[in-house]
Amino acid sequence: MYISNEGLLVILFVGLVAGWLAGKIVRGAGFGIIGDIVIGIAGALVASLLFPKLGIRLGTGLVSEIIYSAIGAIILLLVVRLVRGGGRL
Repeated sequence: MYISNEGLLVILFVGLVAGWLAGKIVRGAGFGIIGDIVIGIAGALVASLLFPKLGIRLGTGLVSEIIYSAIGAIILLLVVRLVRGGGRL
């Protein structure tokens, strides 16, 4: 699989924005800029696996990818908070 430099920049940008959004929505769960990018990219993976199985479609384009990734990152942050925080949301 080949990813161009522009594609890699888009993935990192979407991950950064989604991770930042998720960190702001789930207060106190931000992990810094690198951590937010990783959480955003992992959230995109969670959303791309979970949403099609649930039949959820938000559209196409960069904005919908950011929304998908942010929702996936929020889910991921809530799970991390449940595991690390002893069950407190």
